[in-house]
Amino acid sequence: MSNQTIAVIGLGNMGGRMAANLAKAGLTVQGFDVSAEAKKSSKKDGVAVFDTAVEAAEGADVVITMLPNGDLVKKVLGELLDADSTAKVYIDSSTISVQDAREIGESVYDRGSQFIDAPVSGGTTGAEAGTLAFMVGGTEEAFNQVHPVLDVMGRSITHCGQVGNGQAVKACNNMILAVQQMVLSEAIVLGERLGLDHQAFFDVVSNATGNSWSLSVNAPIPDVVPTSPANNDFQPGFSSALMLKDLRLAMESAQATDTDTVLGKIATQAFEEFVAAGNGNLDFSAVINEVRR
Repeated sequence: MSNQTIAVIGLGNMGGRMAANLAKAGLTVQGFDVSAEAKKSSKKDGVAVFDTAVEAAEGADVVITMLPNGDLVKKVLGELLDADSTAKVYIDSSTISVQDAREIGESVYDRGSQFIDAPVSGGTTGAEAGTLAFMVGGTEEAFNQVHPVLDVMGRSITHCGQVGNGQAVKACNNMILAVQQMVLSEAIVLGERLGLDHQAFFDVVSNATGNSWSLSVNAPIPDVVPTSPANNDFQPGFSSALMLKDLRLAMESAQATDTDTVLGKIATQAFEEFVAAGNGNLDFSAVINEVRR
């Protein structure tokens, strides 16, 4: 792995940190982003920055994309495949629909390269610490080929089956997370109105059957866990806008598979309203403020 060249297209909050960890591990990392600020930051982290995605991908063995949506992933990978027919492994760590991932996979395989969808969980904290959880869809061959690269950026790398299955499990996971965050917020507010101290609530529930990541790591109340965005006015580890994006993708898959997701729909509606009210840039745990209101 040490002699591989990795291209990272999308050097934002997640991609920039992932590229930095790859460079720190001694890999040759070539990057591109439309943001001058993102490029400047990545350059400081040891990433060779280029003016276009095509230039960044030139000579790379593995190309990682971390982009805002499926349409942009299709556009960028289309440009890369048109510009360079050399066989590579393309890893898309964006969060996109299952259908988009499978369509992109087919187009990449038709050009003689490998493709895996590898969305992540762990937010910017996990990206910086190199402790992301990767959910991977693709062939066993492609998975084994890129596992050492993913291992640099994550602590959990799970092969979930065919292309698109990474996105499938990401949608399921984040629907669970959103529902947990909603019910946790309701329970905290109920506790407040019953006269419970936040610390007492945390000490009991974090050691009881109601515990969850939403409480033990991302508690929506300040001064009980050091990792909580509530300690910093809900500056996001994972924004409400991104949570809403993931919930919409989950609802899209639910509709396509005729799956009744009652609680998922409720959480989606709650985040629709929360983001529409101008809270999209806050951490998704800030939804507790809407519950209080």
